[in-house]
Amino acid sequence: IMASILRVNTLTDASSNNSIAMSFVANGSAKAWWFVTGTGTVAITKSLNTSGITDNGTGDYTVAISSDMGDANYSMGGMCGIASSTDVTSRNIQPFGGAIATGSLRYNTTSNDANIDQDLDTINYVQIFGDLA
Repeated sequence: IMASILRVNTLTDASSNNSIAMSFVANGSAKAWWFVTGTGTVAITKSLNTSGITDNGTGDYTVAISSDMGDANYSMGGMCGIASSTDVTSRNIQPFGGAIATGSLRYNTTSNDANIDQDLDTINYVQIFGDLA
């Protein structure tokens, strides 16, 4: 089986009404993402471009990125929560003390009402956007 490459500058729909440059597609795509089960035995449930997770303590995780980012100036976003339909407390997910590295991201999940780190089980999603090395 021979590998092939499709080289295009622009993608367009069938009627040629909507198009986008490939640079937007490549630069605007998530370079890594993951869904973590954050309680009990912490584990990555689903992911792209990750190679493992370390549980550093309550609500404190480090995820290893398989293919390094180009530098530590990438964007991360995420959301987290707990498995309760009655809990409406606001939650945060953020880099842990600015610990953004090219090959990993350390982040924590925090409860706003008590301003403390918490292990959050059902919703713990993170996405990374930026340039790969």
